[in-house]
Amino acid sequence: MRIQIGMVKRKIGLNCLLILFITVQQTFGQQSIRLNNHWQFLKQDLGGIWEAVRPVKEGNPESVPLWTEVTLPHCVNARDAVDPDENYYQGPAWYRTQLAIKNPYANGRTLLHFEGAGQKTEVYVYTTKVATHVGGYDEWTADITDAVNAFLKQDSLVKQFKGKVPVSIRCDNTRDLEMIPSDLSDFNLYGGLYRYLNLVYVPAVSLDKVFAEAVTGKDGKTGTVTVRARLYNPANITGEAEMTLQLLDPQGKEIQAIQKKCRSLNGEHRFDELKVIRPQLWSPETPVLYTLVTTIRTSAGIYEQKTKIGFRDFEFVKHGPFLLNGKRLLLRGTHRHEDHAGVAAAMTENMMREEMISMKEMGVNFIRLGHYQQSRIILNLCDSLGILVWEEIPWCRGGLGGDLYKEQARRMLTNMIEQHYNHPSVIIWGLGNENDWPGDFPDFDKEKIRQFMKELNDLSHRLDPSRKTAIRRCDFCKDIVDVYSPSIWAGWYRGIYTEYKEVTRSEFDKVDHFLHVEWGGDSHAGRHSENPDKSLQNIKATGAADERAGDASLYGGAARASKDGDWSETYICNLVDWHLKEQETMPWLTGTAQWPFKDFSTPVRPDNPIPYMNQKGVVERDLTKKEAYYVFQSYWTGKPMAHIYGHSWPVRWGNEGEEKMIKVYSNCDVAELYVNGKSLGVKKRNSQDFPAAGLRWNVPLKKGQYEVKVVAKKGKETVTDTIRFEYQTGKWAKPARLELTKIKEENGVVTLQAQLMDDKGIRCLDAMDWIRFGLTGDGRLLDDLGTSSGSRYVQLYNGRALISVAKGKDRAVLSARSGKLPLAFLDL
Repeated sequence: MRIQIGMVKRKIGLNCLLILFITVQQTFGQQSIRLNNHWQFLKQDLGGIWEAVRPVKEGNPESVPLWTEVTLPHCVNARDAVDPDENYYQGPAWYRTQLAIKNPYANGRTLLHFEGAGQKTEVYVYTTKVATHVGGYDEWTADITDAVNAFLKQDSLVKQFKGKVPVSIRCDNTRDLEMIPSDLSDFNLYGGLYRYLNLVYVPAVSLDKVFAEAVTGKDGKTGTVTVRARLYNPANITGEAEMTLQLLDPQGKEIQAIQKKCRSLNGEHRFDELKVIRPQLWSPETPVLYTLVTTIRTSAGIYEQKTKIGFRDFEFVKHGPFLLNGKRLLLRGTHRHEDHAGVAAAMTENMMREEMISMKEMGVNFIRLGHYQQSRIILNLCDSLGILVWEEIPWCRGGLGGDLYKEQARRMLTNMIEQHYNHPSVIIWGLGNENDWPGDFPDFDKEKIRQFMKELNDLSHRLDPSRKTAIRRCDFCKDIVDVYSPSIWAGWYRGIYTEYKEVTRSEFDKVDHFLHVEWGGDSHAGRHSENPDKSLQNIKATGAADERAGDASLYGGAARASKDGDWSETYICNLVDWHLKEQETMPWLTGTAQWPFKDFSTPVRPDNPIPYMNQKGVVERDLTKKEAYYVFQSYWTGKPMAHIYGHSWPVRWGNEGEEKMIKVYSNCDVAELYVNGKSLGVKKRNSQDFPAAGLRWNVPLKKGQYEVKVVAKKGKETVTDTIRFEYQTGKWAKPARLELTKIKEENGVVTLQAQLMDDKGIRCLDAMDWIRFGLTGDGRLLDDLGTSSGSRYVQLYNGRALISVAKGKDRAVLSARSGKLPLAFLDL
C-alpha cells in the first residue's frame, strides 16, 4: 500500500506547525490503486446490463447508447446543479471500465472500495451483479473476487476482453421518499462516483477495521490506548493468527509493541492496553498524531494496517464553556458542503486540501460537516490541521419514513462512527438536522420522531461512549441528545443582529450543553453598499432570532434582511463583525459555527441572485474570498494581517466632498491609513469598538481616482494592504442601455464586463437587475459554475457583471440582455 505524504510548513498564528497530509488514514491492504482513469459514462439508464458489456465493432455507427470518456471522481450533476434554466438531473447513470486484475495473493480477495457514491449503487462484473448499496455518503466495499474468478475461467470472454475484466456501475439519485436525506433539504442530492474508487488486493484473511481509543486525563500525565481489531475472512478459513500491535510516537519511533495469538480467524479481537507517559496532546495549536501499526500473520499471508490517533480530553461543562485538555477553548467554527464550481461533489484531493487550508488560515478550529458523512480525506485533514469536528448522518428534513428509511439511518450512523472512530478531531456525532421540518409524508408524528431519535442516541453511545451526540433545530428533541443547537439567525431570518447576545444567552439557559451552529447571511459576491441598512429600517427587534417556515423565501411574511436587505457584502461584514466582537464577551459560550464556509448549490433557491445557490459562504463556490473572510481572520488569527474593505468594489459613489467610511479589518495593535499618499492618522484596535474594531476612517471624497493604503503593526511586525477605486459623483437615472467591454485576455480566455448605463452614459451603480449572457460562434461560455462571474443568468452587482469565454479559432460574438433594454453585442 502506498501512502502519499506531502509535508507543508505553514505559519498559523504565532506557531509554526508541521502538517502531514495523508491520502489514506487506514491502509486497505498491501496494494491499493485509485481507479481514476479509463472510464466511460452514460447519463441515462440501460435496458439491461448486457448493453454495458455487449461487443461493439469498431467503426459501427449504429452503436447505441453513446458513452463519453470521464475520469473519477465524477459527478452526474457537475454542471446542471446550477443551470438556471432546468432542474438538475435525478435519475440513473452508468459507469464502465475494464480492469486488469493482478492479485498477488494466493486465494486473496479482490475488492472495490467506494469512498462514496450517490445515492443508490449497483456493481456488476460482466453480467453478474455482485453488490448493492443505499446511501450516498458512507464508505463501502464490494468483494468481486468470486465473480472475477468465474469470469476468468471462461476463455472466450477472456479472449474477447483481452484479459481484462469488465466492471459496470449503476448510480441512481432518483427522488425517493423512503431515503435520507430528504429532497426537501437545502442541498443537492448528487449522483455519480463522486468520491475516489479503489481497487484493493488483500490476503484471504485480513483486517476489516481497527478501533483505537486514545484516552488521557485533563492533566495529560498519562495516556492509554485500547485497541480492538475486526477480521475479514469471507471464505471462513480456519487456523491461527499472530497479531502484532506497535505504537509509534509522532516522530515514528516505537514506544511499545505487543503480540497475541488468535485461534479464531473471525470476529473481533482485543489487545492489552497500551500506556504512554506524558503523551503529546492533540489540539488545534499542536495537532500531534501517533501511529498504530496493526499486523496480522496467517497461513494466507501478512496484512498491515496503519492508523493515526491522537491523545486529547474534551468536556462540555454543564451550563458552561467547552474545555479541551482541561482549558477553555472557544470553538470558532464553520461548515462544509461537498460542493465545488465545475465539479459539484466530485472534488479532488487537491481541491479539498486547498479548501481546508483556507479555513485554517481564516482561524477556524472547529467544523460541522453538513449534513452527511464526508470524505475520509476531509477527516484526515482535520486531524492534521487541528480542526475539531461535528459529523452527522443525513437525517435531514421531511419527517420520518418507514422500516427501510429507519434501517438506512441506523446503518449510516453505524458506518459513520465505525469508519471515523479513530479520528482525534471528531468530538460530536450528529443525529439529525431540522427534524422539525415536515413534508415528505402525510403524517408528522413528533412522538415517533422522538422515539427514533432516542434509538439513534442510544446506538451512538453504544458504538462510541467517548463522544457526544447532537442535533440542530428540533426543539421537541433537544432533551434527548448531549449537545443541542437551536436556530439563531439574528439579523438575517429574524430580528436585528444587535440582539445576538441576548437571544443566545436565552437559548443557552434552556439546555445543559449548548453549541450554536448556523449563523450568518447571504451576500452576492461583488455587491457593495454605501448604505447597507437603508432597506432594513422596517425590521423590528423581536427578542427571537429563529428561522421559521417561509423565512428563507424571498417573498411574503414579515420584514427581514433575507428578504428585504440588499444582499451586499457590506451588510454581511457588519453582521459578522458584530457577532464576533460579542463572542469575545461571552465567557460562558462553548462556541459557534458560521454557515457555511463556501457557497453551495441547492435546488430550493431558484430565485437567488445566482440561481440555485446558497450564497452564505465567506468564499465563493470556486474558493474566491469574499470580504467577510477577512473579518473572521481579524478576530480569529494571530499572524499579523490587514485588509482594507472593498477589494472588489471598483467604483464608489456619493456627493462631492461627502465623508465615506473606509474600514480596515486587522488583528494588529495599530494601523495608519494613507489616502493618495497622505496620512489620515493612526488608530488603535479595540475589538469592542464597532465596526472594524475601531480601525475606520471617515474620509471626504471628491470625484476621481483614489489609492488607499494601510500600514498596520503588531509588535515588531508590519503588514500593509492597498486598494484603488474611483469615486463617482454623477447621479444616474433609470438604466437605458448595456455596455459590454473586454477586461482581459489570458491563455485563450477572455473576461468581459457588462455595465448598465443611463441615457447620459452614467453608470447605474446601485442596479440589481438580472442579466443573461449568450454566445454565438466558436467559443464556450464559462458558465454554470455557481459563482458571481461564472453564471450566464445572474443579478448585477453594483450595476455590472462579469463573464468569461474560452475562445476558439473562429469568430465569436457575446450577447447580453437585461429586462427590456436593447440587446448588447460584442465581437470577440
